[in-house]
Amino acid sequence: MTESALRRTLTVEDYLAGEDGSDLRHEYIAGQVYAMTGASDRHGLITLNIAAGLRPRVRGTGCQLFASDMKVRLRLGGDDVFYYPDLLLSCDPADREVYYRSRPCLIVEVLSETTERIDRREKLLAYQTITSLQEYLLVAQDRREVQVHRRARDWAAEVFTDGVVRLDCLGCDLSLATVYEEVAIGGDARS
Repeated sequence: MTESALRRTLTVEDYLAGEDGSDLRHEYIAGQVYAMTGASDRHGLITLNIAAGLRPRVRGTGCQLFASDMKVRLRLGGDDVFYYPDLLLSCDPADREVYYRSRPCLIVEVLSETTERIDRREKLLAYQTITSLQEYLLVAQDRREVQVHRRARDWAAEVFTDGVVRLDCLGCDLSLATVYEEVAIGGDARS
């Protein structure tokens, strides 16, 4: 018997029950779970900066913004997949499951050495299957760079190293100064 045949597969229900109250987070792909690694201080600061920058724009809109702990659920090739994006914004009032969202309009991933390849390829392709998704942001933590993939531009990459990024999902701008506030890059913390 092959190693993959020996691996125990979990049902979606068992996975969600196991994640509830767990100290470790796991992503779920077709019955298999994969532990998530911890994040650096820069990763945490960038995530918090984006959430803090967007939160005032979300207030009163009916949208919900989540940082790090809300899963996104997708169906790929008939299989269930759950990812933990760094930020997720859902504006669909019917998208209100307790432990995950299925119809976000914005997903943000802060890149790290261990996740960058998956975020740029696997997740980019997977997230494009979410019909409600308008924008997918990839945020570097080792340099000032935000890459935006938009449905309206057929998912072509736009790269920003300064100024502001327009977020059509919320109808607002997000400045790179906000994204990288107090984040040390190359030994220099900008504010």
